[in-house]
Amino acid sequence: MDLTNIRGVIFDLDGTLVESSLNFTRMRDDVGCPQDQDILEFVAAITCSKTKAQAEQRILQHELEDAEHAKWLPIGKEMVEKVQQHKLPMAIVTRNCRQATTIKLQNNEVPIELVLTREDAPPKPDPTALLQIATQWNLPPEHCLYVGDFIYDRMAAENAGMRWWLV
Repeated sequence: MDLTNIRGVIFDLDGTLVESSLNFTRMRDDVGCPQDQDILEFVAAITCSKTKAQAEQRILQHELEDAEHAKWLPIGKEMVEKVQQHKLPMAIVTRNCRQATTIKLQNNEVPIELVLTREDAPPKPDPTALLQIATQWNLPPEHCLYVGDFIYDRMAAENAGMRWWLV
């Protein structure tokens, strides 16, 4: 992870800092989402409020079950420690819900306080959350690094004008 000219680091959570055993195939089946479609976009487009609430509850249940078992990934811990050594600000942007995110962070004593979930900003690949953090830090996006493990992470970073690093 090259921190040259970087003045702030934003991390994805699942698969980057902590492990995740979310079964997206099963989650999509549980909410009736086609396997080739983004599950959050699918649920957001549901027009019936009762059906939407049921789908959101099913997703929440999957996320909470996963949160209880999530552990630090060794590379995640190493990256956080490296950023701490450089005394750079850190944040997390995740597509997870706040409740599951809080459980993962507390259970693993992740030392990052600035966290944006899908309740705070549109989910990645939308760059809004990344740009909000850069603004909060008073940094131009090109001086921020976004670290993640999925195509949406790369897309969000590129959409925000940030450098990115794929785990």
